[in-house]
Amino acid sequence: MSTARHPQPPEIAALSLEGIMQKYVARFSDRQPDWYAFEDARIEGYKRAQLRFIGAGASGKHGDPDVIPARGFTLTIMYVEPGQGNAAHTHESEEAFFVLDGFLDVFIEDETGRRIWSRLGKWDVVSCPPGVIHGYENRSLERVYFQVMHGRAAPQTMGYADETLFAAKDAHLEVAPASSVTVPV
Repeated sequence: MSTARHPQPPEIAALSLEGIMQKYVARFSDRQPDWYAFEDARIEGYKRAQLRFIGAGASGKHGDPDVIPARGFTLTIMYVEPGQGNAAHTHESEEAFFVLDGFLDVFIEDETGRRIWSRLGKWDVVSCPPGVIHGYENRSLERVYFQVMHGRAAPQTMGYADETLFAAKDAHLEVAPASSVTVPV
């Protein structure tokens, strides 16, 4: 006989094992790439797709029925073509990038605009502390997939370093054009 040493949350306690498994498994093949997950994602040089698995990540798109509910962190996969990346930004929580396939150039930046870069390859990771300006760019010739984790279940949308992007940081939540564009496997 097995003994659970920790109590289940109320929303889980009433579920069958089948129900728990169905609610807490998310398959890559079922994910829909969101090419408008962030306000800067429609700007050339920042185009990328987010595939949400646990919680919404920093896109702010909470309540997606196909995403595993988040408790203390989020997990998404980013797909980025060569020459694309994201705008310099901060978060109120820790954010980690873990490269699954390809190369990703990451940076941290101070408030004078000085940047330090590091290239990450498969299975490399960077952890960006709260309040540190950071970002990335795919400077390689191949696509890159990387996992993004946030240290909060419902992180705020990105705090863009650029004033114009920061002023419009939530605009992508109001209008999200439908896209039939997929990501290659």
